Amino acid sequence: MNLPRLSVRRPIFTTMVALILIVLGGVSLSRIQIDLLPSIELPTASVRTEYEGASPEVIERLITQIIEEIVATVPGVEEITSTSEEGRSNVEVTFVWGTDLDAAAIDLRATIEDEISELPDDIVRPRISKFSINSFPVVLIGVSSPLDPVELTQLIEDRIRHRFTQIPGVAQVDFWGGFPREVRVELYPEKINALGLSLNEILSTLRDANLDLPAGQIQEGRYEVTLRAPAQFESVEQIRDTVLTVRGGAAVKVGDVADVRDTYEKLTRMIRVNGERGVRIAIRKQSAANTVEVSRQILEEIERINEEFPQIHVVPVINQGNFIERSIENVARSVLYGGGLAVLILLFFLRNIRSTLVIAVSIPISIIATFSLVYFGGLTINLMTLGGLALGVGMMVDSSIVVLENIFRQRDELKKNRVDAAAEGAWEVAPAIVASTITTLVIFLPIVFVQGVFGAIIP
Repeated sequence: MNLPRLSVRRPIFTTMVALILIVLGGVSLSRIQIDLLPSIELPTASVRTEYEGASPEVIERLITQIIEEIVATVPGVEEITSTSEEGRSNVEVTFVWGTDLDAAAIDLRATIEDEISELPDDIVRPRISKFSINSFPVVLIGVSSPLDPVELTQLIEDRIRHRFTQIPGVAQVDFWGGFPREVRVELYPEKINALGLSLNEILSTLRDANLDLPAGQIQEGRYEVTLRAPAQFESVEQIRDTVLTVRGGAAVKVGDVADVRDTYEKLTRMIRVNGERGVRIAIRKQSAANTVEVSRQILEEIERINEEFPQIHVVPVINQGNFIERSIENVARSVLYGGGLAVLILLFFLRNIRSTLVIAVSIPISIIATFSLVYFGGLTINLMTLGGLALGVGMMVDSSIVVLENIFRQRDELKKNRVDAAAEGAWEVAPAIVASTITTLVIFLPIVFVQGVFGAIIP
Protein backbone atom coordinates (compact mmCIF):
# COMPACT_ATOMS: atom_id res chain seq x y z
CA MET A 1 0.00 0.00 0.00
CA ASN A 2 1.33 3.43 -0.99
CA LEU A 3 0.70 5.38 2.20
CA PRO A 4 1.82 8.80 0.86
CA ARG A 5 -0.48 8.49 -2.17
CA LEU A 6 -3.38 7.37 0.03
CA SER A 7 -2.82 10.38 2.33
CA VAL A 8 -2.72 12.79 -0.60
CA ARG A 9 -5.69 11.29 -2.44
CA ARG A 10 -7.85 11.09 0.71
CA PRO A 11 -7.27 14.42 2.51
CA ILE A 12 -10.46 14.20 4.61
CA PHE A 13 -9.58 10.69 5.79
CA THR A 14 -6.04 11.82 6.62
CA THR A 15 -7.37 14.84 8.54
CA MET A 16 -9.76 12.67 10.54
CA VAL A 17 -6.99 10.23 11.46
CA ALA A 18 -4.81 13.14 12.59
CA LEU A 19 -7.66 14.56 14.70
CA ILE A 20 -8.29 11.14 16.26
CA LEU A 21 -4.63 10.89 17.24
CA ILE A 22 -4.70 14.41 18.67
CA VAL A 23 -7.83 13.75 20.76
CA LEU A 24 -6.53 10.37 21.94
CA GLY A 25 -3.16 11.87 22.83
CA GLY A 26 -4.75 14.86 24.60
CA VAL A 27 -6.96 12.64 26.77
CA SER A 28 -4.01 10.37 27.53
CA LEU A 29 -1.88 13.37 28.50
CA SER A 30 -4.48 14.44 31.09
CA ARG A 31 -4.30 10.98 32.71
CA ILE A 32 -0.57 10.29 32.60
CA GLN A 33 1.19 10.51 35.93
CA ILE A 34 4.13 12.87 36.34
CA ASP A 35 7.26 11.67 38.09
CA LEU A 36 10.95 12.49 38.15
CA LEU A 37 12.19 9.07 37.02
CA PRO A 38 10.60 5.74 36.06
CA SER A 39 9.38 3.58 38.93
CA ILE A 40 12.33 1.62 40.31
CA GLU A 41 12.27 -1.09 42.98
CA LEU A 42 15.74 -2.10 44.06
CA PRO A 43 15.98 -5.77 45.14
CA THR A 44 17.10 -4.86 48.64
CA ALA A 45 15.54 -5.67 52.01
CA SER A 46 16.67 -4.93 55.55
CA VAL A 47 16.28 -6.94 58.74
CA ARG A 48 16.26 -4.75 61.86
CA THR A 49 16.43 -6.22 65.34
CA GLU A 50 16.49 -4.33 68.65
CA TYR A 51 18.06 -5.60 71.87
CA GLU A 52 17.84 -2.89 74.50
CA GLY A 53 20.95 -2.24 76.54
CA ALA A 54 23.23 -4.58 74.60
CA SER A 55 26.64 -3.37 73.47
CA PRO A 56 27.71 -3.50 69.79
CA GLU A 57 29.92 -6.52 70.53
CA VAL A 58 27.01 -8.43 72.07
CA ILE A 59 24.73 -7.41 69.21
CA GLU A 60 27.30 -8.68 66.72
CA ARG A 61 27.76 -12.03 68.46
CA LEU A 62 24.20 -12.88 69.54
CA ILE A 63 22.12 -11.33 66.74
CA THR A 64 23.92 -10.05 63.65
CA GLN A 65 26.04 -13.12 62.93
CA ILE A 66 23.11 -15.46 63.47
CA ILE A 67 20.80 -13.47 61.19
CA GLU A 68 23.49 -13.37 58.51
CA GLU A 69 23.73 -17.17 58.62
CA ILE A 70 19.95 -17.48 58.44
CA VAL A 71 19.34 -15.11 55.52
CA ALA A 72 22.25 -16.62 53.55
CA THR A 73 20.08 -19.70 52.99
CA VAL A 74 17.31 -17.69 51.25
CA PRO A 75 17.31 -18.28 47.47
CA GLY A 76 18.50 -15.39 45.31
CA VAL A 77 20.65 -13.62 47.93
CA GLU A 78 23.60 -11.90 46.26
CA GLU A 79 25.14 -9.73 48.98
CA ILE A 80 24.76 -9.26 52.74
CA THR A 81 26.00 -6.24 54.68
CA SER A 82 25.40 -5.60 58.37
CA THR A 83 25.75 -2.91 60.99
CA SER A 84 25.85 -3.53 64.74
CA GLU A 85 25.39 -0.66 67.15
CA GLU A 86 24.26 -0.25 70.71
CA GLY A 87 20.87 -1.89 71.12
CA ARG A 88 20.30 -2.43 67.40
CA SER A 89 21.26 -4.73 64.55
CA ASN A 90 20.68 -3.95 60.89
CA VAL A 91 21.30 -6.51 58.15
CA GLU A 92 20.96 -5.39 54.51
CA VAL A 93 20.16 -8.18 52.04
CA THR A 94 20.63 -7.60 48.30
CA PHE A 95 19.01 -10.07 45.92
CA VAL A 96 19.87 -10.88 42.32
CA TRP A 97 18.53 -8.23 39.94
CA GLY A 98 15.13 -9.20 38.60
CA THR A 99 14.05 -10.98 41.78
CA ASP A 100 10.44 -10.47 42.82
CA LEU A 101 11.04 -8.50 46.00
CA ASP A 102 7.60 -9.25 47.45
CA ALA A 103 8.14 -13.01 47.14
CA ALA A 104 11.73 -12.68 48.38
CA ALA A 105 10.59 -10.74 51.46
CA ILE A 106 8.05 -13.48 52.25
CA ASP A 107 10.76 -16.15 51.97
CA LEU A 108 13.08 -14.05 54.11
CA ARG A 109 10.43 -13.58 56.81
CA ALA A 110 9.52 -17.28 56.82
CA THR A 111 13.16 -18.36 57.10
CA ILE A 112 13.80 -16.03 60.04
CA GLU A 113 10.61 -17.18 61.81
CA ASP A 114 11.73 -20.81 61.50
CA GLU A 115 15.07 -20.03 63.16
CA ILE A 116 13.87 -17.37 65.63
CA SER A 117 14.67 -19.67 68.57
CA GLU A 118 18.40 -19.15 67.97
CA LEU A 119 18.08 -15.48 68.93
CA PRO A 120 17.80 -14.18 72.52
CA ASP A 121 14.34 -14.40 74.04
CA ASP A 122 14.06 -10.76 75.17
CA ILE A 123 14.75 -9.10 71.80
CA VAL A 124 12.25 -7.13 69.76
CA ARG A 125 11.22 -9.45 66.93
CA PRO A 126 13.11 -8.77 63.68
CA ARG A 127 11.38 -6.35 61.31
CA ILE A 128 11.78 -6.80 57.58
CA SER A 129 11.35 -3.80 55.30
CA LYS A 130 11.77 -3.45 51.54
CA PHE A 131 13.77 -0.65 50.00
CA SER A 132 11.98 1.42 47.40
CA ILE A 133 12.40 4.91 46.01
CA ASN A 134 8.70 5.43 46.73
CA SER A 135 9.39 4.91 50.44
CA PHE A 136 11.10 8.29 50.69
CA PRO A 137 8.89 11.08 52.08
CA VAL A 138 6.98 13.01 49.44
CA VAL A 139 6.58 16.06 51.67
CA LEU A 140 8.48 16.88 54.85
CA ILE A 141 6.53 19.23 57.12
CA GLY A 142 7.76 21.38 59.99
CA VAL A 143 5.44 22.44 62.82
CA SER A 144 6.30 25.20 65.29
CA SER A 145 4.20 26.69 68.08
CA PRO A 146 4.48 28.66 71.33
CA LEU A 147 2.46 25.91 73.02
CA ASP A 148 3.92 23.62 75.65
CA PRO A 149 5.89 20.85 73.85
CA VAL A 150 3.78 18.06 75.36
CA GLU A 151 0.58 19.90 74.46
CA LEU A 152 1.84 20.47 70.92
CA THR A 153 2.68 16.78 70.53
CA GLN A 154 -0.74 15.74 71.80
CA LEU A 155 -2.46 18.20 69.46
CA ILE A 156 -0.61 16.83 66.44
CA GLU A 157 -1.25 13.21 67.41
CA ASP A 158 -4.96 13.73 68.10
CA ARG A 159 -6.09 16.32 65.55
CA ILE A 160 -3.44 16.96 62.88
CA ARG A 161 -1.81 13.69 61.97
CA HIS A 162 -4.96 11.83 60.92
CA ARG A 163 -5.90 14.63 58.52
CA PHE A 164 -2.92 13.82 56.33
CA THR A 165 -3.58 10.07 56.43
CA GLN A 166 -7.05 10.68 54.97
CA ILE A 167 -5.62 12.29 51.81
CA PRO A 168 -5.98 9.93 48.82
CA GLY A 169 -2.63 8.43 47.89
CA VAL A 170 -0.97 8.92 51.30
CA ALA A 171 0.40 5.65 52.69
CA GLN A 172 2.14 6.63 55.94
CA VAL A 173 2.62 9.67 58.18
CA ASP A 174 5.66 9.58 60.49
CA PHE A 175 6.07 11.91 63.44
CA TRP A 176 9.64 12.92 64.37
CA GLY A 177 11.01 15.01 67.19
CA GLY A 178 7.88 14.96 69.32
CA PHE A 179 7.60 15.31 73.08
CA PRO A 180 5.64 12.24 74.23
CA ARG A 181 4.27 12.61 77.73
CA GLU A 182 6.16 10.73 80.42
CA VAL A 183 5.52 10.47 84.15
CA ARG A 184 8.99 10.19 85.63
CA VAL A 185 9.68 8.70 89.06
CA GLU A 186 13.15 9.82 90.20
CA LEU A 187 14.20 7.93 93.34
CA TYR A 188 16.29 9.32 96.20
CA PRO A 189 19.05 6.74 96.81
CA GLU A 190 19.76 7.79 100.39
CA LYS A 191 16.12 7.41 101.46
CA ILE A 192 15.78 4.05 99.71
CA ASN A 193 18.91 2.74 101.46
CA ALA A 194 17.76 4.08 104.81
CA LEU A 195 14.41 2.27 104.52
CA GLY A 196 15.96 -0.90 103.12
CA LEU A 197 13.87 -0.86 99.94
CA SER A 198 14.95 -2.56 96.74
CA LEU A 199 14.35 -1.34 93.20
CA ASN A 200 12.49 -4.51 92.29
CA GLU A 201 10.13 -3.98 95.18
CA ILE A 202 9.34 -0.44 94.06
CA LEU A 203 8.88 -1.47 90.43
CA SER A 204 6.58 -4.38 91.26
CA THR A 205 4.48 -2.20 93.60
CA LEU A 206 3.97 0.47 90.92
CA ARG A 207 3.27 -2.18 88.27
CA ASP A 208 0.70 -3.97 90.42
CA ALA A 209 -1.02 -0.70 91.37
CA ASN A 210 -1.43 0.38 87.76
CA LEU A 211 -3.70 -2.31 86.30
CA ASP A 212 -6.77 -2.49 84.14
CA LEU A 213 -7.85 -6.13 84.06
CA PRO A 214 -11.05 -8.02 83.25
CA ALA A 215 -12.83 -9.31 86.34
CA GLY A 216 -14.99 -12.02 84.83
CA GLN A 217 -18.70 -12.09 84.12
CA ILE A 218 -21.90 -12.04 86.14
CA GLN A 219 -25.06 -13.76 84.95
CA GLU A 220 -28.33 -12.46 86.28
CA GLY A 221 -31.38 -13.94 84.65
CA ARG A 222 -31.09 -13.52 80.92
CA TYR A 223 -28.46 -10.82 81.25
CA GLU A 224 -24.71 -11.33 81.17
CA VAL A 225 -22.54 -8.50 82.48
CA THR A 226 -18.83 -8.28 81.79
CA LEU A 227 -16.86 -6.81 84.68
CA ARG A 228 -13.61 -4.87 84.58
CA ALA A 229 -11.36 -3.74 87.41
CA PRO A 230 -9.99 -0.31 86.44
CA ALA A 231 -7.09 0.58 88.69
CA GLN A 232 -4.88 2.68 86.47
CA PHE A 233 -3.27 5.88 87.69
CA GLU A 234 -5.22 8.96 86.65
CA SER A 235 -3.04 11.65 88.21
CA VAL A 236 0.45 12.24 89.53
CA GLU A 237 -0.92 12.55 93.07
CA GLN A 238 -2.16 8.96 92.94
CA ILE A 239 1.35 7.81 92.12
CA ARG A 240 2.80 9.82 94.98
CA ASP A 241 0.24 8.36 97.40
CA THR A 242 0.94 4.75 96.42
CA VAL A 243 2.08 2.81 99.51
CA LEU A 244 5.32 0.92 99.09
CA THR A 245 5.74 -0.62 102.53
CA VAL A 246 5.15 -0.04 106.25
CA ARG A 247 7.99 0.93 108.59
CA GLY A 248 7.42 1.46 112.32
CA GLY A 249 3.65 1.47 111.87
CA ALA A 250 3.82 4.26 109.29
CA ALA A 251 3.13 3.83 105.57
CA VAL A 252 5.97 4.66 103.21
CA LYS A 253 4.64 6.23 100.03
CA VAL A 254 6.27 6.77 96.66
CA GLY A 255 6.30 10.50 97.26
CA ASP A 256 8.44 9.95 100.37
CA VAL A 257 11.30 8.32 98.49
CA ALA A 258 10.99 9.77 95.00
CA ASP A 259 10.24 12.89 93.02
CA VAL A 260 7.27 12.25 90.70
CA ARG A 261 7.07 14.64 87.76
CA ASP A 262 4.75 14.92 84.80
CA THR A 263 7.12 15.70 81.92
CA TYR A 264 8.13 14.31 78.53
CA GLU A 265 10.51 11.60 77.35
CA LYS A 266 14.22 12.28 77.12
CA LEU A 267 15.00 13.99 73.82
CA THR A 268 17.28 12.20 71.38
CA ARG A 269 16.96 14.82 68.63
CA MET A 270 16.26 18.53 68.50
CA ILE A 271 14.24 20.01 65.65
CA ARG A 272 13.87 23.71 64.95
CA VAL A 273 11.52 25.29 62.43
CA ASN A 274 12.37 28.89 61.46
CA GLY A 275 14.54 29.16 64.57
CA GLU A 276 11.80 27.92 66.93
CA ARG A 277 11.59 24.55 68.62
CA GLY A 278 9.18 22.32 66.74
CA VAL A 279 8.46 18.89 65.33
CA ARG A 280 8.66 17.30 61.92
CA ILE A 281 6.14 15.19 59.99
CA ALA A 282 7.21 12.95 57.08
CA ILE A 283 4.49 11.91 54.63
CA ARG A 284 4.98 8.94 52.30
CA LYS A 285 2.78 8.14 49.32
CA GLN A 286 1.41 4.87 48.01
CA SER A 287 3.48 3.22 45.29
CA ALA A 288 0.80 3.74 42.60
CA ALA A 289 -0.06 7.32 43.58
CA ASN A 290 0.94 10.41 41.61
CA THR A 291 3.66 12.28 43.48
CA VAL A 292 2.71 15.69 42.12
CA GLU A 293 -1.02 15.25 42.85
CA VAL A 294 -0.42 13.94 46.37
CA SER A 295 1.95 16.82 47.12
CA ARG A 296 -0.58 19.35 45.84
CA GLN A 297 -3.31 17.96 48.10
CA ILE A 298 -0.95 17.96 51.08
CA LEU A 299 -0.12 21.64 50.53
CA GLU A 300 -3.83 22.45 50.33
CA GLU A 301 -4.40 20.62 53.61
CA ILE A 302 -1.52 22.58 55.21
CA GLU A 303 -3.26 25.85 54.30
CA ARG A 304 -6.51 24.66 55.86
CA ILE A 305 -4.71 23.56 59.04
CA ASN A 306 -3.01 26.95 59.42
CA GLU A 307 -6.41 28.65 59.12
CA GLU A 308 -8.17 26.35 61.60
CA PHE A 309 -5.34 26.19 64.17
CA PRO A 310 -3.82 29.66 64.55
CA GLN A 311 -1.79 28.53 67.60
CA ILE A 312 0.51 26.46 65.37
CA HIS A 313 2.44 27.20 62.19
CA VAL A 314 2.83 24.43 59.61
CA VAL A 315 5.29 24.87 56.74
CA PRO A 316 6.49 22.47 54.01
CA VAL A 317 10.23 21.95 54.44
CA ILE A 318 10.85 19.55 51.52
CA ASN A 319 8.37 19.07 48.68
CA GLN A 320 9.26 16.48 46.05
CA GLY A 321 6.20 17.41 43.99
CA ASN A 322 7.43 20.96 43.50
CA PHE A 323 10.90 19.73 42.56
CA ILE A 324 9.47 17.24 40.05
CA GLU A 325 7.18 19.86 38.52
CA ARG A 326 10.05 22.31 38.04
CA SER A 327 12.31 19.60 36.59
CA ILE A 328 9.66 18.41 34.14
CA GLU A 329 8.80 22.00 33.18
CA ASN A 330 12.47 22.72 32.43
CA VAL A 331 12.80 19.66 30.20
CA ALA A 332 9.47 20.34 28.47
CA ARG A 333 10.52 23.95 27.91
CA SER A 334 13.76 22.72 26.38
CA VAL A 335 11.77 20.50 23.99
CA LEU A 336 9.61 23.47 22.96
CA TYR A 337 12.63 25.71 22.49
CA GLY A 338 14.34 23.04 20.39
CA GLY A 339 11.27 22.59 18.18
CA GLY A 340 10.86 26.34 17.79
CA LEU A 341 14.50 26.85 16.83
CA ALA A 342 14.26 23.99 14.33
CA VAL A 343 11.26 25.68 12.68
CA LEU A 344 13.10 29.03 12.50
CA ILE A 345 16.18 27.42 10.95
CA LEU A 346 13.99 25.62 8.40
CA LEU A 347 12.31 28.90 7.51
CA PHE A 348 15.71 30.55 7.10
CA PHE A 349 17.04 27.92 4.70
CA LEU A 350 13.85 26.88 2.88
CA ARG A 351 12.54 30.44 2.55
CA ASN A 352 9.08 28.96 2.08
CA ILE A 353 6.43 29.62 4.72
CA ARG A 354 4.06 26.89 3.52
CA SER A 355 6.71 24.17 3.62
CA THR A 356 7.89 25.33 7.04
CA LEU A 357 4.32 25.28 8.37
CA VAL A 358 3.94 21.66 7.29
CA ILE A 359 6.86 20.63 9.51
CA ALA A 360 5.83 23.06 12.27
CA VAL A 361 2.37 21.45 12.46
CA SER A 362 3.69 17.89 12.27
CA ILE A 363 5.92 18.34 15.35
CA PRO A 364 3.14 18.97 17.94
CA ILE A 365 0.83 16.42 16.28
CA SER A 366 3.49 13.73 16.55
CA ILE A 367 4.31 14.62 20.17
CA ILE A 368 0.64 14.63 21.24
CA ALA A 369 0.02 11.32 19.46
CA THR A 370 2.98 9.79 21.28
CA PHE A 371 1.36 10.51 24.64
CA SER A 372 -1.28 7.86 23.91
CA LEU A 373 1.49 5.26 23.52
CA VAL A 374 3.04 6.46 26.77
CA TYR A 375 -0.29 6.10 28.58
CA PHE A 376 -1.20 2.66 27.24
CA GLY A 377 2.38 1.49 27.78
CA GLY A 378 2.05 2.20 31.51
CA LEU A 379 4.81 4.81 31.49
CA THR A 380 4.92 8.20 33.17
CA ILE A 381 6.00 11.65 32.05
CA ASN A 382 9.51 11.82 33.44
CA LEU A 383 12.97 12.96 32.44
CA MET A 384 13.56 9.81 30.39
CA THR A 385 10.34 9.92 28.36
CA LEU A 386 10.68 13.65 27.68
CA GLY A 387 14.26 13.11 26.61
CA GLY A 388 13.05 10.48 24.17
CA LEU A 389 10.46 12.91 22.80
CA ALA A 390 13.16 15.52 22.28
CA LEU A 391 15.24 12.98 20.36
CA GLY A 392 12.21 12.05 18.27
CA VAL A 393 11.58 15.70 17.37
CA GLY A 394 15.10 16.00 16.00
CA MET A 395 14.80 12.82 13.95
CA MET A 396 11.42 13.87 12.59
CA VAL A 397 12.75 17.26 11.46
CA ASP A 398 15.62 15.54 9.63
CA SER A 399 13.26 13.15 7.86
CA SER A 400 10.87 15.98 6.99
CA ILE A 401 13.64 17.94 5.29
CA VAL A 402 14.55 14.93 3.15
CA VAL A 403 10.92 14.38 2.12
CA LEU A 404 10.33 18.06 1.31
CA GLU A 405 13.51 18.28 -0.73
CA ASN A 406 12.50 15.29 -2.84
CA ILE A 407 8.98 16.66 -3.32
CA PHE A 408 10.44 19.94 -4.58
CA ARG A 409 12.68 17.97 -6.97
CA GLN A 410 9.69 16.05 -8.31
CA ARG A 411 7.75 19.25 -8.87
CA ASP A 412 10.48 21.60 -10.18
CA GLU A 413 12.82 19.29 -12.06
CA LEU A 414 10.43 16.59 -13.24
CA LYS A 415 7.57 19.05 -13.80
CA LYS A 416 4.93 16.99 -11.97
CA ASN A 417 1.80 18.41 -10.43
CA ARG A 418 1.56 18.97 -6.69
CA VAL A 419 -0.43 15.81 -5.92
CA ASP A 420 1.86 13.46 -7.82
CA ALA A 421 4.97 15.24 -6.60
CA ALA A 422 3.89 14.91 -2.97
CA ALA A 423 2.91 11.22 -3.31
CA GLU A 424 5.84 10.02 -5.39
CA GLY A 425 8.41 12.24 -3.69
CA ALA A 426 7.54 10.87 -0.22
CA TRP A 427 7.30 7.27 -1.43
CA GLU A 428 10.64 7.44 -3.23
CA VAL A 429 12.63 8.38 -0.12
CA ALA A 430 10.60 6.21 2.29
CA PRO A 431 13.13 3.31 2.27
CA ALA A 432 16.01 5.72 2.90
CA ILE A 433 14.17 7.34 5.83
CA VAL A 434 13.26 3.96 7.33
CA ALA A 435 16.88 2.82 7.00
CA SER A 436 18.11 6.04 8.62
CA THR A 437 15.69 5.61 11.53
CA ILE A 438 16.71 1.99 12.01
CA THR A 439 20.37 2.94 12.20
CA THR A 440 19.53 5.33 15.05
CA LEU A 441 17.55 2.61 16.83
CA VAL A 442 20.44 0.15 16.44
CA ILE A 443 22.65 2.54 18.39
CA PHE A 444 20.31 2.25 21.38
CA LEU A 445 19.73 -1.50 20.99
CA PRO A 446 22.50 -2.53 23.46
CA ILE A 447 20.58 -0.70 26.20
CA VAL A 448 18.11 -3.60 26.15
CA PHE A 449 20.83 -5.84 27.62
CA VAL A 450 21.82 -3.39 30.37
CA GLN A 451 20.90 -4.69 33.83
CA GLY A 452 20.63 -3.02 37.17
CA VAL A 453 19.41 0.46 37.95
CA PHE A 454 20.38 1.94 34.58
CA GLY A 455 18.47 -0.76 32.74
CA ALA A 456 15.37 0.06 34.77
CA ILE A 457 15.68 3.82 34.32
CA ILE A 458 16.10 3.62 30.53
CA PRO A 459 13.09 1.61 29.30
